[in-house]
Amino acid sequence: MLDKAVGVLRATAEGPCGLAELCDRTGLPRATAHRLAVGLEVHGLLHRAADGRWHPGPTLGELAGGHPDPLLEAASAVLPRLRDITGESVQLYRRDGTHRICIAVAEPPSGLRDTVPVGARLPMTAGSGAKVLAAWADPATQRIVLGDATFSDRVLVDVRRRGWAQSVAERESGVSSVSAPVRDSAGQVVAAVSVSGPVDRIGRRPGVRWAADLLAAAEALQHRL
Repeated sequence: MLDKAVGVLRATAEGPCGLAELCDRTGLPRATAHRLAVGLEVHGLLHRAADGRWHPGPTLGELAGGHPDPLLEAASAVLPRLRDITGESVQLYRRDGTHRICIAVAEPPSGLRDTVPVGARLPMTAGSGAKVLAAWADPATQRIVLGDATFSDRVLVDVRRRGWAQSVAERESGVSSVSAPVRDSAGQVVAAVSVSGPVDRIGRRPGVRWAADLLAAAEALQHRL
């Protein structure tokens, strides 16, 4: 699989390519080429432009030059402020295929918390963060996720319309959360920022309470990117 992933990277180094071109250059089946390209995109090794074609991504330069991940740098400044405003646990998720990975957290110093460790790999079938990442995922990924999800395609339409998602006891019993998309400088959704905590404290409509602050935090992250 590593050889195939390297082949995908080399193919995009020859010039931007969509899925059909990627299959032609690598000889890989469409499903395999798509899965690898999306996975490489999640980690910043590829970047998909507005025309849908993949290019070599920023992480390649970071690895070569030793530069830190700009999203994590932005998170270190923004997430603690959001935690202090809400008094609740804050997480930042990146999509990895049909899963989401927690890449940064900010936890309140005391009290009952919804602790998600950095590096946790969660399915994209439940939770507000999953809805946000699925709502702006490519159609093929959406179809796979919706096959097992607790939410429907109509829910994703609503998420895109209002710009945030909420959940109550979906991922974990007794936990509510609200999430918003984080975009890069090109306007592409690259992550989901979330606030989560006990239902008894946050309530069953967490979006009403925290959506405005969450959207402001997402905008601050985008500004830093």
